[in-house]
Amino acid sequence: MRLEDFDYYLPKSAIAQNPVTPRDHAKLMVIHRDTRKIEHRIFYNITDYLNPGDLLIVNETKVIHARLIGHKTTGAKVEVFLLKKIEDKIWQTLVKPGGKIKIGTEIIFNGAKGKCVEHLDDGTRYFEFDVEDDELEKIGEIPFPPYITKTTADPSEYQTVYAKDPASVAAPTAGLHFTEELLEKISAMGVKILKTTLDVGLDTFRPIETDEVEVHKMHTEFYRIPPEVANEIVNKKGRVFAVGTTVVRTLESWAKTGNLYGNTSLYIYPPYEFKVVGSMITNFHIPKSSLIVLVSAFAGRDLVMEAYKSALENEYRFFSFGDACLFI
Repeated sequence: MRLEDFDYYLPKSAIAQNPVTPRDHAKLMVIHRDTRKIEHRIFYNITDYLNPGDLLIVNETKVIHARLIGHKTTGAKVEVFLLKKIEDKIWQTLVKPGGKIKIGTEIIFNGAKGKCVEHLDDGTRYFEFDVEDDELEKIGEIPFPPYITKTTADPSEYQTVYAKDPASVAAPTAGLHFTEELLEKISAMGVKILKTTLDVGLDTFRPIETDEVEVHKMHTEFYRIPPEVANEIVNKKGRVFAVGTTVVRTLESWAKTGNLYGNTSLYIYPPYEFKVVGSMITNFHIPKSSLIVLVSAFAGRDLVMEAYKSALENEYRFFSFGDACLFI
């Protein structure tokens, strides 16, 4: 498959800069995979598509304060973006500007110091810090995605209401639409809300750069599924609704390997046989990204492109703070 087959025109005006308030008042496009019917609803209407016995599975990862602003001993400003913890006090990072950061270069932050200890072939750097993770949290900032440039959002709005495990550099954005009240309503319907974790990492920022979709390689991300959640899925009486592509990759990694936790580099592209997920809640994704390829594997490229065309015609908002869609 050619990467250009997963491209579409997106005007900048369609990229959401701020979330809808309340969260569950975003638009919801409902796409029926069997009939190809498309409905236009509001996110809180998702209760109309859930039944007692269904499983709603979320990713409870929490976004860390990954953006650190510091300066070299010469006074030059440097941004260090934490990607993944490698070992105690050592992180894989993106550095801007990266070209002038050599091995041994020290960066001074507000109350901390970091030193570049290794260059990686993918352009990232290993940095060793002189403080523990909780101190890095105090001096860092929540990183909004680079396409959010004019936001007035509070950083807390870039966390799900159930965020718990601080380890991700980006939010699992499909979950941003849920409020505590909506989750309580869903639970009262007899739908079980189950929590898994996948630490969102480097590939959030990496577009597919190969002309052939199949050639692309994913970086590894750590996932974990509690045994009781796995037991609920195995003995389910209803359907499995995955909230976001991170949950899809978590569940399908388990199905593929049999492991409830570990590193996954699972890359889902058409054709793909989904073994766990029956329905998916997600946002509208970046053109030519691994995310839109995954959704196309789930619902079919033609239907996905038809849905995206309809979304633009009906003024849906795209990307992290944008509207949602339900593939059912």
